[in-house]
Amino acid sequence: MSTQTLLFLAHRLPYPPNKGDKVRSHHLLRHLAQRYRIVLGSFIDDPADWQHLERLGTFCAEMHIEPIVRWSKTLRSAGAVLAGEALALPYFRSATLDAWVKDIVRRERIERAFVYSSPMAQYVLDLPRLHSIVDFVDLDSAKWTDYARRRPWPISALYGLEASRLLAFEKLVASRVDVSLFVTREEARLLCAEAPECATRIVAIENGVNSEYFSPAHAFKSPFAADEHPIVFTGAMDYWPNVDAVVWFARDVLPRIRRCDARARFHVVGMNPDRAVRALEHDAAVSITGRVEDVRPYLRHAHAVIAPLRVARGIQNKVLEAMAMARPVVVTTAAARALSARPGIELEVADDAAAFAAKVLAVMEPGTAEGMGGRARERVLADYAWSSRFARLDELFAHADAPRPAAVLASPSGRPATATASAP
Repeated sequence: MSTQTLLFLAHRLPYPPNKGDKVRSHHLLRHLAQRYRIVLGSFIDDPADWQHLERLGTFCAEMHIEPIVRWSKTLRSAGAVLAGEALALPYFRSATLDAWVKDIVRRERIERAFVYSSPMAQYVLDLPRLHSIVDFVDLDSAKWTDYARRRPWPISALYGLEASRLLAFEKLVASRVDVSLFVTREEARLLCAEAPECATRIVAIENGVNSEYFSPAHAFKSPFAADEHPIVFTGAMDYWPNVDAVVWFARDVLPRIRRCDARARFHVVGMNPDRAVRALEHDAAVSITGRVEDVRPYLRHAHAVIAPLRVARGIQNKVLEAMAMARPVVVTTAAARALSARPGIELEVADDAAAFAAKVLAVMEPGTAEGMGGRARERVLADYAWSSRFARLDELFAHADAPRPAAVLASPSGRPATATASAP
């Protein structure tokens, strides 16, 4: 390991890897900890995560962790509407964390930073001698645009406003940092189109999956009743696209499936079920688990795994994990768009209720399930190893110290500010 210190900032504690963004941040942190002395600044939004600080300390030389007090942050974000600022920025803003960042950069003479999630970039933009790589993961402004299209007025207007303000900040970040990372080429292209002057410093590094951990070779006791045909969805159930997906499936798709297979039962596996998700439990054919210690038994014994996401950005870890477990998966076009898996061969794709039901019924046939699940795992092994993602990241860090020509950029307030930029 290098003795060089790396500042790692994350909007959510990068452990445990039990939800989409934390899977990516955790694997990136572990890899970088093998090469650098890590100092970590992060927030906790789930009280259950406090118990994991000791484990996280095995990767980090120093940590500054703060809780997110939701009511306080929500009030502060509400003020951003009048201030002309994106809601996400004050939500993840802390004077205490900002002071810690400035102090440790000065004290440790830190020259490199890895920033996970664009709102956390606000802590490094005024530290010009710090070489920063920012992992946007997705272009969040585009996500808010998607939300605005699917919600009624006046919430759609608020979401549209958030999209435009957040895009302005995202463009600022891209112009001020060394490298901007995205989880897919499509997400990277979106920012390239908005900020073409930064295109040479916008890079896609896709997610991988731990195919040894998510493997059908592990023996797990089935969590399901012996006489049922379980259909499984996994994910954080307070995330609106997941809520929308399971509600649509339970109401519009599942009844069609059960008309052909009365033993089919839908299991929603994930933490913090939203009220709309809990309301589905009145149907005896739906089970809501809440938080589980390990999703693998549910995946291993599922007759089908689904991702009926009507709003989806980036790569869905839930899909990769199910494929790695050699399960047949049915997804929407939105969830499949970024994957290399071939529809009809390694997974199935459908968008309307009738077609989705038909695809689920088809893959639940034992012969089809075994064949498609086996091919799905082969695809994951071929295309989604974390090691290949890390190699590209190492290349970017190797170039991060290159001299950067001066450029005139817009400051957060909109006034010109002198900054620098480099190509990876």
